[in-house]
Amino acid sequence: MRKLDPKTRATILHLLCEGQSIRSVARVTGASKNTITKLLIDAGKACMAYHDEHVRNVEAKRVQVDEVWSFTYAKQKNVAKAKAAPADAGDTWTWTAIDADSKLIVSYFVGGRDAECALWFMDDLRSRLANRMQLTSDGHLAHLGAVEEASGGDIDYAVLVKLYGAVPEAAKGRYSPAQCVGARKDRVEGNPDLKHVSTSYVERNNLTMRMHMRRFTRLTNAFSKKVENHAYAVALHMMYYNFVRMHSKLRMTPAMAAGVSDRLWEIGDIVKLVEVAEPAPKKRGPYKRSTSK
Repeated sequence: MRKLDPKTRATILHLLCEGQSIRSVARVTGASKNTITKLLIDAGKACMAYHDEHVRNVEAKRVQVDEVWSFTYAKQKNVAKAKAAPADAGDTWTWTAIDADSKLIVSYFVGGRDAECALWFMDDLRSRLANRMQLTSDGHLAHLGAVEEASGGDIDYAVLVKLYGAVPEAAKGRYSPAQCVGARKDRVEGNPDLKHVSTSYVERNNLTMRMHMRRFTRLTNAFSKKVENHAYAVALHMMYYNFVRMHSKLRMTPAMAAGVSDRLWEIGDIVKLVEVAEPAPKKRGPYKRSTSK
């Protein structure tokens, strides 16, 4: 199979990071869907490894966490009727933790929305921080036990509970929630500063994810067919968001603002991560002409 040159790889990854679907990228670049998918997987693995190794000892004072919904293969209500649905088909949740000051995505996790996944996520978040933090989450109950177990009480934790009005009859059955009529700030642990109890930044990041990853767009056929590929797409996006994409308010990348990186990355730097992770080509043996008749 012909190997893509670095420039073509960079173009494909850049289009994927800017919200194009795999079929759309195939039409623009002329590469096959299988080639693009293979590159996405390789890039996702490389980005996961880099984030895991280098996004460590982050000095974040205020962290906001949330989870954003998507689905794999089929929506949860349709899984039972779907043909050859894999075991992980249905609702897929992406947990994210953002530093309110640098806007760095410190930790992310793709899985369910249960207590076990919450604990995996909180353990990972805690392992990446260098100091005690103030944490804000929504009212999802899975957060409570996970935060307590992961932090051991060494945290200032508050919950922002949004209050919604009654759903209008005309809006029933739609995915849009009822109108938010207020919010309540509840202290859970430690001594959180209530004026900084907010989930605005992490919820705005949910929109960024939906804009930059086609498989998160609602009412589309560009959804993930495999949860592994979904996770690789998330890893690629997080790398692009943290290290490559300039934040309009910060005028630098979140990684630079958090002190994780000392320079502005380019999409070509992600391509280099992929190339470094690739196995070395095997040496071919000497050609021997067959003497059989």
